[in-house]
Amino acid sequence: MRLLDRYLFRELLTPLAYCLGGLVLLGNCFTLFGELEKLQESRLHFLDMLEYSVATTPEFLVTVLPITLLFALLYALTHHARYNEITAMRTAGISLWRICAPYFMVGVAASGASFALNELLVPVSTDWATHIKNRYVQNADNAEVQKTFQGFTSPHRQWQFGEYKIKTAEMIRPIVFWKTPNGSIQQLHADLAVWTNHVWTFFNAAEYSQADAQSPLVPSLQTNELAMPDFDETPSQIKSEIKVNGYLRLGGVSQANIPLKDILGYLRLHPDPPRSASDRLLTELNERLAAPWTCLVVVFIAIPCGAMSGRRNFFFGVAGIIAIGFIYFVIQKVSYAFGSGGELPGWLAAWLPNLIFGATGLILMARAR
Repeated sequence: MRLLDRYLFRELLTPLAYCLGGLVLLGNCFTLFGELEKLQESRLHFLDMLEYSVATTPEFLVTVLPITLLFALLYALTHHARYNEITAMRTAGISLWRICAPYFMVGVAASGASFALNELLVPVSTDWATHIKNRYVQNADNAEVQKTFQGFTSPHRQWQFGEYKIKTAEMIRPIVFWKTPNGSIQQLHADLAVWTNHVWTFFNAAEYSQADAQSPLVPSLQTNELAMPDFDETPSQIKSEIKVNGYLRLGGVSQANIPLKDILGYLRLHPDPPRSASDRLLTELNERLAAPWTCLVVVFIAIPCGAMSGRRNFFFGVAGIIAIGFIYFVIQKVSYAFGSGGELPGWLAAWLPNLIFGATGLILMARAR
């Protein structure tokens, strides 16, 4: 069977590579032309624009990978069916499931690659693209400086600050609140806080204490420089908080740069978030787990559609692909909206499109002749 598997792999991977390369190139062109005015306002040069197109490629790649795999599978299967190759294999006693084993392997590999891209590369490339756009022009929306973010809450402390610089991990006018084991409230005020050598260092700092919330502030310490190794909150946690809070404020409009670790970290720091935030975050959490498996689901859809015997042209199935993609997109958006609004459990809202199309593909495969 090795020879047959190699043949099936080759006949699938060749159109997959061509389709993927063509769509990525086309997507980069559309991105550059669509954002050309904004890129010119950012004073980017030609090489900067090329770098920007490279930075936006991973996010686009995650989006088009299932579509590309569906096209490639349909092309390969239609080619085999057109020349009665699948019929010959089944006549030789090979089941349809065994024939399609290489396709399932490619679907699993594509799902793993999509998950890895979405979690590891897309957040980094999104920040890279933002950095490129702000390379020559600093604007009020610069993601490297957060002026509207009011604070950060951890299980042990509450932080407030007027401005936070993400790139350098600097806080302007920070105030930190925490409770001591004896129940008193401590406050630390400073002009500046900087994360250096894995420790928060406060400059022009003053520490105050309160016996309880109604008691007056009593000064206990004032110094030019104060290192606080007991403060275990890290810049990465604060950055995750900024991302998640921005996502919640925007209603989930921008999801590309919020990996699972940020969502899980936020839920660990906020075990009892508001119901609206909890529904949205749990739906997004499950969505990021479910979305990569779309690559495997399209395998179950493509096989019964493309493996039917008979002389058919590849373009016969293009309309079907468009219809399938449209229906999937509608179900995905509607179920996501219901999950974010609390009408459906987050896990069901995220996995519903895959469950519907996966079950449909299994039924069609079982009935394939």
